[in-house]
Amino acid sequence: MLRRRHRKDDLRSEALYSPCGTWRYRLTRRWGAGRLVTFILLNPSTATERADDPTLARCVSRARALEAGGVCVVNLFALRATDPRALRQHPDPIGPKTDGVLLRAARQAGMLICGWGNHGALRGRDAQVRSMLQAIGVPLFHLGLTANGQPRHPLYVRLETAPILWHDSSENCSQRHENF
Repeated sequence: MLRRRHRKDDLRSEALYSPCGTWRYRLTRRWGAGRLVTFILLNPSTATERADDPTLARCVSRARALEAGGVCVVNLFALRATDPRALRQHPDPIGPKTDGVLLRAARQAGMLICGWGNHGALRGRDAQVRSMLQAIGVPLFHLGLTANGQPRHPLYVRLETAPILWHDSSENCSQRHENF
């Protein structure tokens, strides 16, 4: 894997890419000593170790509001694309290292927030990842669910919305989490 780092003032950034640059496996921003808020989103877009995109900027704002020391973003699909339709056309939108990086990030997370939206159901990826994460006992949070039961993307949720513990569908309750 290709690891790229960048530092500006008190902000340390790191991104993990495939050697060819097709997949971005992880992106982190660290500004303090506190725990990381980790987001599992659909797929990487244009954010890099040096530049934010609107989604990353929103994730950073939410993590700061939760008094975290940083943010980590991993994805169901590691293919770098600005249009989710590209995931259907690529022979391997998941990427060869995605599951290992995702599980490592989940184990290190202070809070794990899912936010992949309705496209996460592509190739049954949402269920695969939830199953992997439940197997290691990591509590999952979301910022609300779509009509299809998928976790809402953080870009489309008000910053004031508190993370909600994601219970199994057999359970009929939600617990809001104000601080972690």
